[in-house]
Amino acid sequence: MWDKIDNLSTMASFYLERTKVIQSNIANADTPGYKPKDLVFEKMVDEQMRLKRDDPRHIDPDLSETKFREVQSGDIRGYDDNRVDVQEQLAKLAESSIMYKALGENLKKEFAKLKLVISGR
Repeated sequence: MWDKIDNLSTMASFYLERTKVIQSNIANADTPGYKPKDLVFEKMVDEQMRLKRDDPRHIDPDLSETKFREVQSGDIRGYDDNRVDVQEQLAKLAESSIMYKALGENLKKEFAKLKLVISGR
């Protein structure tokens, strides 16, 4: 149970940090020469989770060693060499926000289960 909580917490932290990076991109949409950034996490998780866990005896992937990596993004250049596509950034912001909220709800459910176990009901 603690591993699941740790993994959910790690993923929620990623989406919170990604939201901050995307907000910075949007704030710099008019900055000449600005290149937008993004955080990479999903690809690393996919690499770690190649095996399907279909038996309770299988080992859960350990996400504690997964690091967030900041990368440059944006191929479109504006008149001032700015590569921020505001529409794309807003879509990424919405995705990050939805994922963060969903992970928060999952964490809330896990803590409710833990509370139930502790109370002995």
